[in-house]
Amino acid sequence: MFLQASAFGIVLALTACASLPPPTTELAAAQQSVARASDADADQYAPEEIAQARTLLGQAQAAMAGGRERDARSAALSASALADLARARSREAVANTELAQRRAQISRLREQLGMEED
Repeated sequence: MFLQASAFGIVLALTACASLPPPTTELAAAQQSVARASDADADQYAPEEIAQARTLLGQAQAAMAGGRERDARSAALSASALADLARARSREAVANTELAQRRAQISRLREQLGMEED
């Protein structure tokens, strides 16, 4: 009975270890997130975040190549999150710049029309 329970426990342990697939999906998602952030001018508007995301992506790729899948998954997820943050900050900066330009246009138009500012 003890031998059967031990064998069953070993099988469960091996199954649990093998149940997580390699983090290829996470790595691909991190690569896409970094690319999207780069396309959104994160180098200009969120340089620290995009640099950290790229560093983490490199660490994830190195961990994957070294067979450290748990480390690869963790670094890839962190890289994705930081890249998404960089992209969001870039989009915010662009939106704020556009808003400031529109407000300046409105002020100029009001001056041309002789209207007072609010």
